[in-house]
Amino acid sequence: MQIRRLGRVAYEPTWQAMQRFTAERTAETADELWLLEHPPVFTLGLNAKREHLLAPGDIPVLPIDRGGQVTYHGPGQLIAYVLLDIARSHLGVQQLVQRLEQAVIDLLAELHIVATARRDAPGVYVDGRKIAALGLRVKRGRTYHGLALNVDMDLAPFGRINPCGYPDMQVTQLRDLSISLGVEAVSARLESHLTRLLG
Repeated sequence: MQIRRLGRVAYEPTWQAMQRFTAERTAETADELWLLEHPPVFTLGLNAKREHLLAPGDIPVLPIDRGGQVTYHGPGQLIAYVLLDIARSHLGVQQLVQRLEQAVIDLLAELHIVATARRDAPGVYVDGRKIAALGLRVKRGRTYHGLALNVDMDLAPFGRINPCGYPDMQVTQLRDLSISLGVEAVSARLESHLTRLLG
């Protein structure tokens, strides 16, 4: 698996690069993991209902092609995009989702935080508050998009939406759980867990 550490990059060109990579890859193309942050943006998944976008204000809103509803990305949130050939690795979509969740759960356990997944609402939760969101796109057995882990960010924009389409969904982040690691340090730890679980 190729690892790309991209720093802070704009959402739309990164999304277009994922689409291009997925369209052009062949049976021999290595899988890739992209680790990065985005400037503030709300994204609307394919199933998103505009009613869950409560008050976007001056933050851009971008309809995109992942599954799921509305979410927020911003500085201080670690993004991990997984560009995988799941047909080649004989992984089902549900298995992939579970492995992405498990990578975050294992990372948090390393930091002495108990976290869980929910089958009815994909993502990772600490005491009922969402700390990581997931959303994927699968085309011809190849995936892109991935997960977003809240590390040390301004959580206020989540109050302008119903996160992932759930009214009153509470969110949290590592900083609020007394973890003072920055995005770069968390990225290195998450990379280790993702490469272990995804091969």
